[in-house]
Amino acid sequence: MADHSETTTTRDALDSLRTRFARTLEAARGPAPTPTPTASASASPSPDPLPYADDLLRRWQEPQRHYHTVTHLTAVLDRIDTLQEYADDPDVVRLAAWFHDAVYLPDRSENEDRSARLAERALPEAGLPDAKTAEVARLVRLTVSHDPADDDRDGQVLCDADLAILAAPPSAYAAYAAGVREEYHFVPNDVFREGRAAVLRQLLGLPRLFRTPHGAKEWEATARYNMRAELDLLSV
Repeated sequence: MADHSETTTTRDALDSLRTRFARTLEAARGPAPTPTPTASASASPSPDPLPYADDLLRRWQEPQRHYHTVTHLTAVLDRIDTLQEYADDPDVVRLAAWFHDAVYLPDRSENEDRSARLAERALPEAGLPDAKTAEVARLVRLTVSHDPADDDRDGQVLCDADLAILAAPPSAYAAYAAGVREEYHFVPNDVFREGRAAVLRQLLGLPRLFRTPHGAKEWEATARYNMRAELDLLSV
């Protein structure tokens, strides 16, 4: 019974994500052009969003993932909902969230660029205008540095949503750190500790982790506390 319940819960969660993707893509496409009398017969409907959602969800459930899973995707989307008032185009930011870790192999260093290129291939086919596709790809590549410009409102929202896990309660932060370590299980402990510490120092060296007013107020101090605590543990 427990296994059946868990399967049902997972199926419901995935169905909810499919619906969210479909709504986001349809909103980002904008209203369909009104067909003229001569063009109406040849006009083709917009592609069905669900096959694209299913492909992305398949990617987000790959076995090498332990932190970068559909749980992370859902959390980022939820945070974008919280921060949407600060974005210029919240639906484009949501699409960037869907793609930002769509390609994820822990032993590769070009995941963000490969994820952006996936967006550049898939989204025009899915009916997204070229300019919005380019913006999605730019935002995905921005997650390499998590350092958006002061006037980059969409970039600030995506980066804040992606980094919000750093401000999680202690148990959730510990689970996040453990998930990241499991993804890099093939890396020796001393090498991993050195690399992880370098990532934490890079983030702590940013003048601000969070650029939106909400993120700065609600998440900045806790995130820095959590990262310093992890850095202390890595140094033991």
